[in-house]
Amino acid sequence: MRFVMKRGIRTIFVLMSAFAAVLPLTAEASARIDAVEASVSAPDNLPPLVQQRMQKSVAAIASQLIEGRGVDEELTSADADAAVIHEVFDKVLVGYTVEQVGIEPGETARVSVTLVPWDDTIQQVHVTVNVDGMSPEVESLVRRDIEGVDRVFDAALTGLPIAASDWTNGVLKQELHRYMQMHLPEFIADFDVKADRTTDVQLTLYPQLPVVRTVDLSMRSDTVPNMTLLSRRPFMQDNADELVGVPVAFVTRHKADFETSLASRIDALPDFRQFGMKTHVAIAPAERLHVMSRSDTSRYRLRLDGWTDIGRGSSKDHEDNKDLVFRLHAGTMLSQRDELYLQLDVMPQQFDWDWQGAYRRTFGRGFSGDIRYDARKKRFDFAAYQELTPLWMLRYEYRGWHHMSEAALRYKVHDFLSLEYVIDRYDNWMRVIGHF
Repeated sequence: MRFVMKRGIRTIFVLMSAFAAVLPLTAEASARIDAVEASVSAPDNLPPLVQQRMQKSVAAIASQLIEGRGVDEELTSADADAAVIHEVFDKVLVGYTVEQVGIEPGETARVSVTLVPWDDTIQQVHVTVNVDGMSPEVESLVRRDIEGVDRVFDAALTGLPIAASDWTNGVLKQELHRYMQMHLPEFIADFDVKADRTTDVQLTLYPQLPVVRTVDLSMRSDTVPNMTLLSRRPFMQDNADELVGVPVAFVTRHKADFETSLASRIDALPDFRQFGMKTHVAIAPAERLHVMSRSDTSRYRLRLDGWTDIGRGSSKDHEDNKDLVFRLHAGTMLSQRDELYLQLDVMPQQFDWDWQGAYRRTFGRGFSGDIRYDARKKRFDFAAYQELTPLWMLRYEYRGWHHMSEAALRYKVHDFLSLEYVIDRYDNWMRVIGHF
């Protein structure tokens, strides 16, 4: 009984030892090809983009042929599979001949292909960019954005056999689209390749919808009469109209460039330079694009206003025929805070007029004060102004010759119209003010 047990244990030990010895061979024999890596090379330079596409094609052919096979099985059929890959890939190539194909089996099989070009290769690529239907300024911005696009064509064409240029169209379109999305997404690119040792590429750019259809222009000033800008409106409109046909997204992306350009163009005009005008332009991009231009000078103050009083009665300080007044303000800036000016009031209802010489001091935080001398009445008047917000302002005046005070709250409806509620010792009324 003891002999039988010893013999049984020895038998089990022998079987386990044999199984352990055979197990690695079984595991190795069961290994299969799970993936394929391909490499393609040529004696001369092979363009990187073309090389990548070729490697994908070779990997696709090889995957269909050998993926899923056992590694040992492929070791015996590698030469035959290499011949198949050689034949199939050679048929789809243009400009190259397959010289050699090698297969290195493994869980990730490696397939190497060596090519020989047919004839002369492309040595140099010259790219000419054409921008369709854009003004010179817009075109310069487009060219600035697209600068470096020649590298896309260099990477795909330089070193390629001349006969193989058509084979790269798909690669070029994909890479060019990727480049455009990164650098100039508002335009579509089309190209024409004339292959030679020095290859010419004609690249044409077209705007994508939506584009600017119309331009609405507004011109304003706080330091000169708005009507004096009318003579320059055609010039500004012509320049702003250069944005018609430009993609809205492109205008949005280059908004600051266009604003700066429009401002510098009008400020370069002789009369604007003479008066030291500085223009700020604000663009609201859309198919119906809005341009707001504000031109002001730091040297002078020239304003023309007119008002009419509604609901004001007669008093010893006021006559009914003075309810309509036009006021011209002409001043020169002694400093950023100090102004010396002449004020002329014209009352057309009775063909009368008054004029005053004055000095204004701006103290900051929207507060300023005036001292005025009335040359006809031989009196000093005083005024103070406090801006509450860009739209609301308080005004106070004191007329020294009869100790008369006047206070008002002004609301700016828009650049051409303001409303005031005015009170003095005798009355209160509404004043409608036009800014010309």
